[in-house]
Amino acid sequence: MNLITPENYEPVLSVMQTQEAIKYIRDTFQREFGKELGLLRISAPLFVTKSSGLNDNLNGIERPVSFDIQELPDERVEVVQSLAKWKRFALKKYGFKEHEGLYTNMNAIRRDEIVDNLHSVYVDQWDWEKIITKEERTEEVLEATVKEIFKVIKHMEHEVWYKYPEAVCHLADEVYFITSQELEDRYPDLSVKDRENAITREHKCVFIKQIGHPLKRSGKPHDGRAPDYDDWNLNGDLLFWLPSLNRALEISSMGIRVDEDTIVSQCKASHCEGRLTLPYHQMIQNKELPYTIGGGIGQSRLCMLLLNKAHVGEVQASIWPQKMIDECEKHNIHLL
Repeated sequence: MNLITPENYEPVLSVMQTQEAIKYIRDTFQREFGKELGLLRISAPLFVTKSSGLNDNLNGIERPVSFDIQELPDERVEVVQSLAKWKRFALKKYGFKEHEGLYTNMNAIRRDEIVDNLHSVYVDQWDWEKIITKEERTEEVLEATVKEIFKVIKHMEHEVWYKYPEAVCHLADEVYFITSQELEDRYPDLSVKDRENAITREHKCVFIKQIGHPLKRSGKPHDGRAPDYDDWNLNGDLLFWLPSLNRALEISSMGIRVDEDTIVSQCKASHCEGRLTLPYHQMIQNKELPYTIGGGIGQSRLCMLLLNKAHVGEVQASIWPQKMIDECEKHNIHLL
């Protein structure tokens, strides 16, 4: 069982107070986030057809939940694992213009997730996507967007402090940027997670750039990335320090999306050229979809961070092993 039980953990808010705080954080954040980045909220699917190629393959090994539909006897339908590809398609379908974008509430099931304090089989996040020009596919645009998102999260710290001063987690004042290769060079003898903890412990908020390519020393990527949505040279993860667990917490994964060249090179590097024949992939290669930047922001994880909770199950209702539920109760971690 993968579980951290902080010593002498005492949740400041009751379960009912926590529920009130969750609603306040979610309502306030999405309103401020949409305003700051100029995004329109739209509805999103819970499932897509397998043949469309729109489902996120994540690391390529996770099994999506799939089923058949009576009216589509020859089709397999999959519960989304994320909306990384669907969003880009939606921007074109709905007629969004340059520098316009969307966000949506994404709910997913990841059946192969190893559950622990931070991971659940139920995923809830704000998925967002925005149209940019080809010339704006740069590191400067990526970092500027990260800073905009950080600004909204930092503003939320003050909002939560106003309503729940005894419970709020105080955040860093700025984001520290580092590439995954620079991070490996700095901590060559540490594991990936230990590197993330070390750099985030020092700076409190870190954006690790360029995730997907094999690193020089280990020969492995910093973390797995599907080859067909993020450009591995223009992406990254946003981490905050979580005092309750004394470790880094990933709040967002985001990036500038692949263009007609990088989707081919990254699929070849990942030995999955077969995907390039799927409708979505063909649209990118034929320049039929807009160039975009986008990502996801964990809803439960943001609540967990701002309220300094010790387990994601304190801010979302999911399914956990009974042994984990019992152990959490022993340590005052009340799972919903």
